[in-house]
Amino acid sequence: MTQSIQDGPPVSGSLGQPPADAMHDPKQSDPQDKELVALFAATDTPAVSDALDKLGIPGQALNIMPLSNYEKVTVGPAFTVRYVPASSTGPPKGVGDWIDDVAAGDIIVIDNGGRTDCTVWGDIMTQYAGIRGIAGTVIDGVCRDVNRAIADNYPMFTAGRWMRTAKDRMEVAGVNEVVGIGGVHVNARDIVVADANGVVIVPRSRAREVAEIATWIDKSEERIREMIANGSTLGSARAELGYHKLQSKK
Repeated sequence: MTQSIQDGPPVSGSLGQPPADAMHDPKQSDPQDKELVALFAATDTPAVSDALDKLGIPGQALNIMPLSNYEKVTVGPAFTVRYVPASSTGPPKGVGDWIDDVAAGDIIVIDNGGRTDCTVWGDIMTQYAGIRGIAGTVIDGVCRDVNRAIADNYPMFTAGRWMRTAKDRMEVAGVNEVVGIGGVHVNARDIVVADANGVVIVPRSRAREVAEIATWIDKSEERIREMIANGSTLGSARAELGYHKLQSKK
């Protein structure tokens, strides 16, 4: 994406470098965040989705899809942002400045009201998020400059892609409050699990319980795969492992 250069001298000794007082270390995630994230590192969204179903928790973000077929699962606590149409009485508020408050390892979760006619995320945000060690971005809306995200292997999960800017169209209404993503309510610091299949949201207060069940489902299905590889019929393997009850509510 082409960016204009404003008139005037560079803000530092070399063009393109920020002033010294603008350079600072990214925020670091706290120990509990790391603990909860680690619980889901070896699973995937299908297992987590099944665990959510078993517990009766709605957490599957509808129509929020990966930008690429990522080979690894992306897990992190949610840093939530809510956008609304820009006010006609003044300049848009905080279009992207909130990203400086996102901790390394967080997943940015943006509620843009499902709008597909303008985007709140482009290549500069992708580059900066990567520099800061942010784990990924989920948008109930669209993104642009997708070649940068794909080239950088930066995990993006959106309702699509579209080039029209949200500048002067959308503004930030809230940060780290409850937002809606694909029909799911997301609280700040809930655990986001995303991969090539889509995105699921795990309530932070239920994370350990969901992770335990997801791990059990993973192990049960792995055992079924081993049994059929060794000559068992699918029906008998499923019956032995109770496959049809794995996702049934408790």
